[in-house]
Amino acid sequence: MRKTLVLTLLTVLSVIPATAQAVLDYPFSLFSPPPFSPDTVSVLFVGDVMMHTKQIENSLDRETGEHDFSQWLVHVRDRLEKATVAVANMEFTLAGKPYTGYPCFSAPDNYPDYVADCGVDIFLTANNHILDKGRKGIDRTLSIYDSMEKDGRIWYTGAAADEAQYTTRYPLIFVARGVRIALVNFTYGTNLGIQSAYPKVNVTDTTEIAEAIRRAKAAKADFIIALPHWGTEYVLSHSASQHNLAVWLAEQGCDAVVGAHPHVVQDTEVIRVRRKEGYGYREVPVVYSMGNFISNMSARNTQVGLMVTLKFAKGPEGARKILPPEYSFTWCTRPGTLSETFSTVPVKEFLDKRDMWIQKGDYDNMVRSYERVKAATGITD
Repeated sequence: MRKTLVLTLLTVLSVIPATAQAVLDYPFSLFSPPPFSPDTVSVLFVGDVMMHTKQIENSLDRETGEHDFSQWLVHVRDRLEKATVAVANMEFTLAGKPYTGYPCFSAPDNYPDYVADCGVDIFLTANNHILDKGRKGIDRTLSIYDSMEKDGRIWYTGAAADEAQYTTRYPLIFVARGVRIALVNFTYGTNLGIQSAYPKVNVTDTTEIAEAIRRAKAAKADFIIALPHWGTEYVLSHSASQHNLAVWLAEQGCDAVVGAHPHVVQDTEVIRVRRKEGYGYREVPVVYSMGNFISNMSARNTQVGLMVTLKFAKGPEGARKILPPEYSFTWCTRPGTLSETFSTVPVKEFLDKRDMWIQKGDYDNMVRSYERVKAATGITD
């Protein structure tokens, strides 16, 4: 990893006794002033990292035959690098050539290298496209991620090659600055399936999710973050089923819920859950969908994304606190608009830079979309 801080990945074994389950039933309030040092752990979450056909074609250098993505994340790279940990939903397979876009994705092999080089530390793989190329596709994808992980470049969660990996990656637990954080990533389903038990993709099975949360508690995780792939595509508000699952996740002990899949930003809420020990309520922030981080989509609202920063603090006597989420909207420009390639920009930093655009209409569309999504979701950046 290129972060200055050395992070530690924990191995979680299913044999840890259930007597440790209650370790996360700690009192904290989301919005009261934190009596902690400002030295916190920041985890930055971004939405769907896509690879459509147009992206494959645009990135190809026809002289060398290589794919060049070097300008795609140049305007958000500093944010990814500055976060203690950055997490992205990698919504494609690495099934090899021929590289293909929608509906069955197989991205160029060097695409995850570029995303990692830009500062993303953890790849999420539990999404509906991870089995697009069947058993061969997911095997090859996980093999490449395994190799990147062995080189200390990334970690991944959401899918596993075998039972041992499933147990250690579900949840994925890491330690940064003495804070243990568990990630529980799962998807409503996959577009295609395979017959074998493994490789396995984490799905929305409450029995399996509850067991993953139990393992996180048994490993004495300070915070548990649920990362569901869920919801209705292209709808700016969450569904009743999303809300119900979010409430259940909070009741199980999750400290935050950050979702993906709809390809648009959805609204947020704070769920209040009574503490089991009777000391009032916990407040659990829920971000229903972060939308696309980078893609070729141009339908209404699909070029707007959301970067979500959660900050975690641990006091000198073990008291723990999650600070209010911080939001930053992004806009994914397509070739011929801001530049001749794709590029994700933080909207607020570019609101006064219309002259930079090749196609001024794309800038105007960005502003209109940004204001529309903000109004519909109630999110303030």
